[in-house]
Amino acid sequence: MTKDPFLTGQQEEELTIYLRQHTYQTVKAIVGYVKKHYQVNYSIEGMTHVLHRLHFVYKKTKVVPGKLNQEKQEAFKQAYAQLKATKKPEDKIYFVDASHPVHNNEQFYGWIYKGEDKLMKGNSGRERLNLNGAINLEDMRIIVGAEPTINTQAMMNLVLVLERQQPEGEIIMIVDNASYNHSKKLCSFLTAHPRVRLIFLPAYSPNLNIIERLWLFFQRKQLYDHYYETFDEFRSACMNFFGDLRQYEDELKTLLTDSFQKFTVIPT
Repeated sequence: MTKDPFLTGQQEEELTIYLRQHTYQTVKAIVGYVKKHYQVNYSIEGMTHVLHRLHFVYKKTKVVPGKLNQEKQEAFKQAYAQLKATKKPEDKIYFVDASHPVHNNEQFYGWIYKGEDKLMKGNSGRERLNLNGAINLEDMRIIVGAEPTINTQAMMNLVLVLERQQPEGEIIMIVDNASYNHSKKLCSFLTAHPRVRLIFLPAYSPNLNIIERLWLFFQRKQLYDHYYETFDEFRSACMNFFGDLRQYEDELKTLLTDSFQKFTVIPT
């Protein structure tokens, strides 16, 4: 009795490359592809074992901005590496962005006993806090402040804070393309602050702005499964979190690095 044929090592390598470029929703569809292109017939269970051995797992896809430009992202990374290599020791690079946490309990995924629900208190209000922040990875300096709204004035306020905290050297702020970052008022303001320079991220590139990781870390630590009766309580808890980040020092050192996440958009 002869065994059914299996894919060769070379064919498995080809299949790996193909499946990293084309995402199938079912093992059955992959079985059909293999049968059609290699004339090798696997069972669903057999192909599942093959996929696991080739380091594939079944998980949800991630949504990335549809207008993401990978070439511009790579160009930014190269320019950033050059900037780090050539800047003076007293010059500092800051990743800058805003966050708008809402006064409400955030739902989250967790392990809950089958057949039971975990109920959380919620608020009917939709007030939000407008946070503007900057991170310098070199010395792990994190600056976060609350503003009435995030606009040109908020950016000017942040510049003044950075100048006070860094009395010498160039202040290089990596920012997104929000309209207030391009405003004439801000440009005029910066002419009187020659130590400050803005570097703009490519459009649709949240993965390149390291401060986005801080905002997500903050949400997980402070907003998930936390109930605040009043907005004042919510605001105080949020600002106290950023006022004492030393308790998270080890976690933040691992999280806040300039090892940029790479988005690879693949066809389906």
